[in-house]
Amino acid sequence: MSAPPSASSSSVPLPEPESATVSTLRAAGCVYAEDEARLLRSAARTPADLVAMVDRRVAGVPLEQVLGWAEFCGLRIAVDPGVFVPRRRTEFLVQQAAALGRVAGSGATVVVDLCCGSGAVGVALAAALERVEVHAVDIDPAEVRCARRNLADAGGHVYEGDLYEPLPTVLRGRVDVLVAITPYVPSEAIRLMPPEARLHEPRVALDGGADGLDILRRVAAAAPLWLRPGGHLLTETSERQAPQAAAALAEQGLIARVVASEDLGATVVIGTRPG
Repeated sequence: MSAPPSASSSSVPLPEPESATVSTLRAAGCVYAEDEARLLRSAARTPADLVAMVDRRVAGVPLEQVLGWAEFCGLRIAVDPGVFVPRRRTEFLVQQAAALGRVAGSGATVVVDLCCGSGAVGVALAAALERVEVHAVDIDPAEVRCARRNLADAGGHVYEGDLYEPLPTVLRGRVDVLVAITPYVPSEAIRLMPPEARLHEPRVALDGGADGLDILRRVAAAAPLWLRPGGHLLTETSERQAPQAAAALAEQGLIARVVASEDLGATVVIGTRPG
């Protein structure tokens, strides 16, 4: 698990000492027990709230789902129960996508976020780009509801459906930046994931098929239809899978390259439609 987000408000007075909360969390195996205790106590409105939140955390519910939010790219992203928690490593993909979006052209940058989850990537790109038009898609109804809340202030459009299927056809050939955090855990490896993810996040957001690249291949196959000439597809993958992921993009006529961040432990594959 990554370090927990930072608290942004002061704690309300609670009768239980913070040390007791820390001890409970530490006994449950929480690595960042002190930080988590501060966050939970800050979010609790009443002593009963704190007890309920600590109980959920001890039961293995991701901290972000307990709090109802995650910090991502310096922004607070709403995270509902059962919704995929945005990973800190994905901030590297946002950095790459924003840099490409800034040189997309003189008009608004058209961004499509497939497998959008909470909508965190779309929200971050809307904040990073001066003029932007964001369209986000997810197949899971709970994720779509959460993404709509998060993207409402950015004026983003969120659709429920399978990959490109619900997107307006007017976007074909116009997309500057196509981001797709496709599930990339091989099916047989799901059982090896931490219980936080395996039990509390939707399997559809985790399971990438036999080699973890099934959904990415589907995204790549249709990407040239939606990207403008010179447009870019960005996806996140593991370091081990990156060569295969790049080959999948190249097979569809995209110019593929791999970039990585050692600090964030992130690997991103970028495919550019020849212009």
